[in-house]
Amino acid sequence: MPQIPVIHGVSQIAEQYDALLCDVWGVLHNGLSAFEPAKDALQRYREETGKPVVLLTNAPRPNHAIEEHLASMGITRDSFDAIVTSGDVVRADLEKQPEPKIYHIGPERNRSLFRGLSYEICDEETGEVIVCTALNNRNAEEPEDYRPLFERLLARDLTFVCANPDIVSHEGEKLVWCAGSLARLYAQMGGKTLIMGKPFAPIYDAALAKINELAGKPVAKDRVLAIGDGMPTDIKGANAMDIPVLFISNGIHALEYGSVDNPDIGKVEERFKQEGMNAAALLPSLRW
Repeated sequence: MPQIPVIHGVSQIAEQYDALLCDVWGVLHNGLSAFEPAKDALQRYREETGKPVVLLTNAPRPNHAIEEHLASMGITRDSFDAIVTSGDVVRADLEKQPEPKIYHIGPERNRSLFRGLSYEICDEETGEVIVCTALNNRNAEEPEDYRPLFERLLARDLTFVCANPDIVSHEGEKLVWCAGSLARLYAQMGGKTLIMGKPFAPIYDAALAKINELAGKPVAKDRVLAIGDGMPTDIKGANAMDIPVLFISNGIHALEYGSVDNPDIGKVEERFKQEGMNAAALLPSLRW
């Protein structure tokens, strides 16, 4: 595999692309605070090129809820034009279906996913489909804690809809389990899963449609730059869609590559080779 170019900022390659498709958690913030250079990079891209920035996140809530969360950390609309979430994709899919009774796994705050939909939220005994947005308490639970519950749900042959494919994510300096870890366990136990968000095509189709809308014309996929830090989500998804990707190494995989600010490019390339993936460029942390 050819060497992945290491760049010092998005400004080096900005003119090669007509839009940015940027991950959020791990690239723009760590769950608790914003990364100021990353926020500035997106703002300057919009200002200096006049081209759109769409944020693409596996957050299991509608885009307006994520916009509010970002604003609370100081990431405002001058850094992006639109947000597409895995929650948006789940909602769009649910709206096409008959109205099943939903058994929700996840904290109360994530029930904004269902707001405005005519679905009944039920307990495990009466639910007809599982929709998982997160662990109920990600700070105190692990996926294996759900095995007894999943055995009962599997006995009823319920489908598990996962609204966030991420296995883990950063919360400050620590890693916490995400809904994808529960979907993985449910599938390993023999259950049927329907996973929304990156790396799967529906969320990219929605994001590319939004880019075309913002640009006022079709934008070729090779003129869109996806920015992300997650190999199984951001990189895999962009590669599958033939979208060039800027890999942010100081994210979820940072400890695998030595120094967070000066990663071992050999280790990065070996990981990409093992995964059969590629990147247009590498940047330790998103900056202009």
